[in-house]
Amino acid sequence: MSEGSQAAGGKHERRQSMKFKFIRLSALAVGIAALPVTLIPAPSYAQNRLSTPEEIEWTWEVRPAHVDSKLPNVLLVGDSITRNYYPETQRQLSGVANVYLMATSASVGDPRLAGQLADFSVMEAVHFEVVHFNNGMHGWTYSEKDYRAAFPSFLAALRAIAPGASFVWATTTPVRADAVPGPTSARIDARNSIAQIFIRDAGIAVDDQHELMTHHSDQYEDAVHFNPAGAAIQGRQAAQCIRSWLAKR
Repeated sequence: MSEGSQAAGGKHERRQSMKFKFIRLSALAVGIAALPVTLIPAPSYAQNRLSTPEEIEWTWEVRPAHVDSKLPNVLLVGDSITRNYYPETQRQLSGVANVYLMATSASVGDPRLAGQLADFSVMEAVHFEVVHFNNGMHGWTYSEKDYRAAFPSFLAALRAIAPGASFVWATTTPVRADAVPGPTSARIDARNSIAQIFIRDAGIAVDDQHELMTHHSDQYEDAVHFNPAGAAIQGRQAAQCIRSWLAKR
């Protein structure tokens, strides 16, 4: 074959190759365009937000020292107030349930929260029968509008880590003194009212920790947290709510 014929042949092969590549790319584009829109989920509220962290951020996760495989698993989700009444809740449910804790400073509205819950679920890898949860004492840079917009995503994240569980919402407790910036009685009341809308619509039970602790204003150890006696009062009520739901399952 002459050099001219080889050159012509090479150009023809390159044109054919480019044609086939174009056909494959076109087919791929048509295939992508034909995919159902539902395959691309709409971003949640949290996915469109940036985190605005507090000065100190933390998570605190506790599992039972000795898990009894014959007992149901219970999860408490909350913050440092939940962390304080967790030991009494665990003591009250000894021999009844394995009680776990996932506490965090991340607030409803913070895009980190769903990931923290998911990571905890992967790490523990257990099925929860009851989830007792609260979130409302942190994240004061997020407005009540933000809190309202993000609360459905918070519920969805909880359902994702505990499919089929019974849920109990614990209302956010009052503060002894308002702090600006920080928690105030008015903002806590507003957040509890917002949460109640979604909790009621979802048919979720309520552990009214706010109402409980209005009767124990002598049990504060600082402006927000309760002393050990106050935490024990909270833990007993939380355990009672959890025990009643375990009995129904």
